[in-house]
Amino acid sequence: MPLTIIGVVLFAALCHASWNFLVKRADDPFTGMTAVVFGHVPFGMLAVLVSPPVASAAWPFILVGALLHCGYQFFLLNAYRYGDLSQVYPMARGSAPLITAVVSMLWLQERYDGFQIASLFIIGAGVISLAFAGGLKKTAKKSTTAVLAIITAGFISSYSINDGMGARIAGTALGFYGYLTIINGIIFSGVVVVARPQVAIQVVKHRIFEAILGGGISFLAYSLVIWSFTRAPIALVAALRETSVIFALLLGVFVLKEKLTWLKIFSVTITLAGVIILRIG
Repeated sequence: MPLTIIGVVLFAALCHASWNFLVKRADDPFTGMTAVVFGHVPFGMLAVLVSPPVASAAWPFILVGALLHCGYQFFLLNAYRYGDLSQVYPMARGSAPLITAVVSMLWLQERYDGFQIASLFIIGAGVISLAFAGGLKKTAKKSTTAVLAIITAGFISSYSINDGMGARIAGTALGFYGYLTIINGIIFSGVVVVARPQVAIQVVKHRIFEAILGGGISFLAYSLVIWSFTRAPIALVAALRETSVIFALLLGVFVLKEKLTWLKIFSVTITLAGVIILRIG
């Protein structure tokens, strides 16, 4: 993979970790996520205004993508309620690119050489290994961990493939994501207004800055990823993007002063080795 694309995706991963970090630090993750999704909309509108027209054949992908992102967002919120999220999330983010690779090979006829396949598995293993940072016994304690990870990975894999295909057909990655975020915001807002109207009011009245900041960072992160989908194999971009979990770990260690264990160092080292192999390939 070209060094330019690797750099773009790694920067996107850092941005992705940053907005997730903001949501996780919020007193109420639901409010934090709502602020981010609301914050997407003005950036989506701006993207639509400055982008060339989206090809009509891409609209089914935009609509499906908006629904998949909504499903992922609401499932992620539910996952944040579990004490062992630190195990669920790395397992999901690490396994999603592997699912994406299998589907893209069977459906999109994408092909990967030995170095690329090795990098997929090594990056996946590095990210998944973070699931054991809280201790093997804790990870194995609940069978729901595997279920949550599989469902989350399914959403991530599904929207990655859908958005990659859709952006290629659309002819404009920025315009494609702009429309997707607007529709996603409308659907998400409708659910919030019905389920927890006080949250929508709170975000609009008191969390505009948080919405613009988190939404802007999140929009930038995935815009870069979608652009990369149009320039490189989807599964490779998806795998590299999951280094966001490593960035999140580093934010936890250096910002929240969380303990840096040998297992965390091992996870970072393995993931970086996968990135290096991807570059060599």
